[in-house]
Amino acid sequence: MRLSQILFSQGFGTRRLCAGLIQHGEVRVNGELVEDPEAEFEPEGLQFEVSGKTWPYYEKALILLNKPAGYECSQKPKHHPSVMSLLPAPLRERGVQPVGRLDEDTTGLLLLTDDGTLIHKLTSPKHHVPKVYEARCKHPLSPEQVAQLLAGVELREPEPVARPGRPARPAPPPEFTRAEEAEAYDSHGLRLTLTEGKYHQVKRMVAAVGNRVEALHRPRFGALSLPEDLPPGGWTWVSSPALIWP
Repeated sequence: MRLSQILFSQGFGTRRLCAGLIQHGEVRVNGELVEDPEAEFEPEGLQFEVSGKTWPYYEKALILLNKPAGYECSQKPKHHPSVMSLLPAPLRERGVQPVGRLDEDTTGLLLLTDDGTLIHKLTSPKHHVPKVYEARCKHPLSPEQVAQLLAGVELREPEPVARPGRPARPAPPPEFTRAEEAEAYDSHGLRLTLTEGKYHQVKRMVAAVGNRVEALHRPRFGALSLPEDLPPGGWTWVSSPALIWP
C-alpha cells in the first residue's frame, strides 16, 4: 500500500494532506525518513512515525479508554465534554465510536472502535458479553438485596407526565433483568456482572431492590480489565478483538 494511503486510512487527514506530511519530512518508517508519498509498504504490522509520534497500523482501530467522570459518550454532547475530546485527532478523524455508553458520572473501561460489526457483536444481548460494574451504594447492602439482583428485578419507567391538551401516554411495560453475578464486597460496595446494556441499568436495578447508587465504575469488559497504570482520561490500543471476547 502507498504510504500516503496508509496515513489516510489511519486518520491523518485528506490524501493531499497526507502526501504533504510525507513530502515535508514528517514521516519515518522503521526509523528511516521517507519523502515519497508513492513509496509502498506492507501495512500489516507496520509502525511509522508522524511528527515524532509512533503509530501502529490497524485496519480497524480498537481503543481502551479509562473514562473519567464528567464526560459524555456522545459525538454531540449536551451538558459535558465528549469522551472523543480525550483522543488524538487521527482517531477522531477515522471515526471511532464508543461501544455502548457509560453515564457522564460513571468511570472506568470504555471501548471505542471504527468497526461497526464489532460494535454490534459486543453490544447485542444475544452474544452475552459480560461487563463488570462496581457500585457504591447509599445504604448498607443486605443479603436479600443481592439475592434479588441475582433472581431478577423489574425495571419500571416513571409515569409519563400529561401535558395540557394532550392525553398522557401509557407507561411502557416493565423490563425484567437479572445479574449474571452479584456480590457485596463490603458494607456499601456492590459488584455486578451483566450481559445486557439497558439504559441506566445498574442504577435502576439497585433502585428496584430499595437502594441507591452513589458512584459507579466499570473495571472489566469481556475478558479485558482496566490496566492499573492507565490514568483517568488515558487510552491504549487493543491489538485484537479476540482479547475482549473470543
